[in-house]
Amino acid sequence: MQYVLIIHEVADYEAWKKVFDNAATIRKEAGERSYQLLKFQNDPNKIVHFSAWTSISDAKRFFESPKLVQIRKDAGVKSPEFIYLDQLEAGSL
Repeated sequence: MQYVLIIHEVADYEAWKKVFDNAATIRKEAGERSYQLLKFQNDPNKIVHFSAWTSISDAKRFFESPKLVQIRKDAGVKSPEFIYLDQLEAGSL
């Protein structure tokens, strides 16, 4: 499984979340299989989006597309950092 970790600041979490939710269909069609949203403890507008993807190439194609660049801009995303990850191991304790 491949994963993407995105760390970004948003101008307004509630406004960003509406855009994020409205993009669920295009995210799924692009290859996102699951996600988690987390926030920094002391900054509710600093968001971590952790998601599983069908492939890193699908994720890059999606996140780097002009359409998504514009969606992020419209949603008030500031300086996103994308980290593409391959799973080495998983477990539960």
